[in-house]
Amino acid sequence: MKSFTDCLRSLVRELAGVAGCAALITGMMLCVVPAGSAVAAEGGSSFYLLGQRGQGAAVLPPVEGVFFAVPNYYYSGDASGSRSLPIGGAVSLGLDADIFLTLPTVIWITPADLFGGDLGFSGTFVYGQADLSATAALSIPEVIDTTIDLADDRWATGDPVVSAFLGWHGENHHYLLTTSVNIPAGNYDVGRLSNVSLNRWAGDITAAGTWLFPANNIELSGATGITFNGKNDDTKYETGTELHLEAAAFYQFTKTFSAGLNGYYYDQISADSGSGATLGDFEGRVGGIGPGLSGSFMVGPAPVAWSLKYYHEFSVKNRLEGDAAWLTVSIPLWVPGGAP
Repeated sequence: MKSFTDCLRSLVRELAGVAGCAALITGMMLCVVPAGSAVAAEGGSSFYLLGQRGQGAAVLPPVEGVFFAVPNYYYSGDASGSRSLPIGGAVSLGLDADIFLTLPTVIWITPADLFGGDLGFSGTFVYGQADLSATAALSIPEVIDTTIDLADDRWATGDPVVSAFLGWHGENHHYLLTTSVNIPAGNYDVGRLSNVSLNRWAGDITAAGTWLFPANNIELSGATGITFNGKNDDTKYETGTELHLEAAAFYQFTKTFSAGLNGYYYDQISADSGSGATLGDFEGRVGGIGPGLSGSFMVGPAPVAWSLKYYHEFSVKNRLEGDAAWLTVSIPLWVPGGAP
């Protein structure tokens, strides 16, 4: 027979895996390939990684060809004291998380013209680390008052993502429509504190626009999208529908360097469900804002583009609260005639 402490530990692991920390963040990045951020939704994570779109949210490569990008995502946050579940006393979970993801992405801009726009596709491989720790406290008056610390750290592959997108371009404006699908094929262990894979099908539709004002060296960008989630069959948890908004304002100092401000807002617009959703609706909300830098340089005949973004989160409900950073580098692999 299990001891009381073993039973409590099993309970805490279930709570952590189902309601607070089991599938922390996966997905992908780039304006043509959405991915989640860090606690509503199962594991407090979303398929769509917040902050991936900012400057140039609707801008595609200017020529057809094959391009390679490596977005790198880092998140550090906590949810101490933000959740509790009564069980004849009170079990509360304090969670600290550090997540790093690298998201190598291949992008193909086809020569096809569809509805007056450029058609493209992309695929993203996800690999990263989730380092999580949780504190569970059980207090029953005159019976028990104890605390258990749990920790888990792993490197693993996440779920691959495929996307299709359609972009329209004018002289000083760009528009982009992207559809992405999360394929639950990554490493996932039921009951483990740290999982990089979401272990569920998910889809996202995002529309973005970018407007240029050459006379003032200013660029404004915005994006809005909806994420639809399938059920995690292993945990019987179905995450609700999620809304995400992003915006950016940048100033072009030179042809190869610009700086500005990025922001995002997330709101879960329908409740979690399924027998595994032990905390009920558990709908989340979060905002984030911070500076960004971007530029380009030449490596031989090939242009290399880079961007760096930082976000500090606020107005958090049922999610981790912390700081996020993006570092992305992209290069062309092949273009017709070898043109830059």
